Amino acid sequence: MKHMPGGVRSVLFGAAVLSVFALTVFAQSGVSTQTGVHPISGRHFAQVMGAQGADWLDRPERVDEEAPDRAIAALAIPPGATVADVGAGSGYMTVKLAARVGPMGRVFANDIQPEMLRLLGRRLTAERVTNVTLVQGTPDDPKLPLGALDLELLVDVYHECSAPQVMLRHLRDSLKADGRLVLLEYRKEDPTIPIRPEHKMSVAEAKLEVEAEGFVLSKVDESLPRQHILIFVKR
Repeated sequence: MKHMPGGVRSVLFGAAVLSVFALTVFAQSGVSTQTGVHPISGRHFAQVMGAQGADWLDRPERVDEEAPDRAIAALAIPPGATVADVGAGSGYMTVKLAARVGPMGRVFANDIQPEMLRLLGRRLTAERVTNVTLVQGTPDDPKLPLGALDLELLVDVYHECSAPQVMLRHLRDSLKADGRLVLLEYRKEDPTIPIRPEHKMSVAEAKLEVEAEGFVLSKVDESLPRQHILIFVKR
C-alpha cells in the first residue's frame, strides 16, 4: 500500500469509527433499521440513532465540527419567538434555542423516542430551563401546534425521516405564514467529511424533496465547517 498523508488517514479512520459506532447504536437502540427510498429523489433514508447515541450528540468535538452557536446566530431568531427543535435528541440544541428566544419565547422539543425525551427533561431540570415544552412525536407527525411556529429547526434529522413527505406537510401546517423551516445537514457534496453517505444530503436533494411539499428554498448558508444551513419558507 502506498504511503497515505496523515490528514487522509485521519479522515478515513474517523469515518470508519463513526460507521462502527453508528451500526452499534442502531443495533442496540430498538429502533427499526429498515430504510426506504424517497420516491422523487431516489435518496435512501438513513437509520435513526437510538438513545444509546446520546453521548455522541453531546461530544466536546461538536463545537469545532459543527459550530452550533454560529448556526444559531446565523438564523437571527428574535427574542420572544416560538420555535421547534424537531428530533431534539438529548437537547444539545434545545437549550441553545431556549436561551436565544428568552423567557418570553417558547421552544417545543420534539422527538419520537421516549428515552431521548427523558434525557432531555433531566437536562432541562439540571440547567433550570423553563421555557421548553417536550413533545412526543411519531415518525410521520411531529405533533406540533398548528400555525404557531416562527421557526422549525432539524439538525441532522431530516435525512433520517422514514416518512418525509407526510412529515413535511405537518411541519408546514405548524408554521406561521412567514415561518421558516431550517435543515442542518452534512454536505454530501464533500466526500472528505467523515460521515456515512446516507447521513449526508446535497442541496439539490433537499431542494427537490422539500419544495415538492409546498416550500421554497430561500437561502443556503455555507458558513459552518461541515453542514449546509438550508432555510425554507412556505410557498
